Amino acid sequence: MTLQDWLDDLTVRFLLNLPPAEMSSMPRLCFQVEEAQWFYEDFVRPANPQLPSLNLRQFCLTLFRHSPLLSGFSEAQHSAAYEEFLAYKVRVPVRGAILMDESMEKVLLVRGWKKGASWSFPRGKINRDEKDLDCAIREVYEETGYDLRAAGLVSHNAQDGEVKAIDITMREQHMRLFVFRGVPLDTHFEPRTRREIGKIEWYNVRDLPGFKRHKGQAGHGLNDALTTKFYMVAPFLPHLKKWIAIPACW
Repeated sequence: MTLQDWLDDLTVRFLLNLPPAEMSSMPRLCFQVEEAQWFYEDFVRPANPQLPSLNLRQFCLTLFRHSPLLSGFSEAQHSAAYEEFLAYKVRVPVRGAILMDESMEKVLLVRGWKKGASWSFPRGKINRDEKDLDCAIREVYEETGYDLRAAGLVSHNAQDGEVKAIDITMREQHMRLFVFRGVPLDTHFEPRTRREIGKIEWYNVRDLPGFKRHKGQAGHGLNDALTTKFYMVAPFLPHLKKWIAIPACW
């Protein structure tokens, strides 16, 4: 199949049956196009190496030009739609979880797939009409393979307000991470998504940038050059530190 054939296939898979509300919202439409691009890079190209690799911008503009469903938009509107999508995307709320062992000495971090990716807690953008806690549980499972409900760390009917959470706003994006204690250190973690998570590792929470240490205390091999690798982790640590210091709150 040619690239044009696959673009037809992806249009049918991801766009053809969208409800009118999705088709009329360019940001929501672009989220579907993004899923199509992931599918193209993760499944189509590995089986068809002669096809070109397309980053999200290239894929969006290529599909916009090709698909009859989007033929009513001009070239300028295509570019404007992509820029609008990027601006919208960075404001979509993020939900996730901070997973700690029973002693609360270690936290689980994930690192992105690409070279030079930073570390973060398992988290991701919330879907339309999805509850905060459901999103966090889904993201943890997708990025680590760990099912918080199956592990008994959260009940099936738990509500958002019944689980400890830390809220942070960074660059207009609201992030809420629910906090769970008691994950066994010998748990086997394995991402359920392709080419998204490159590494999963336990870290000593007191050694992470943002968790204040006494002067002269040794770190976990961390130095100033690596601090930026944890910039998505550091804002949550002062809040987490307060809870760790008060065992009664658990």
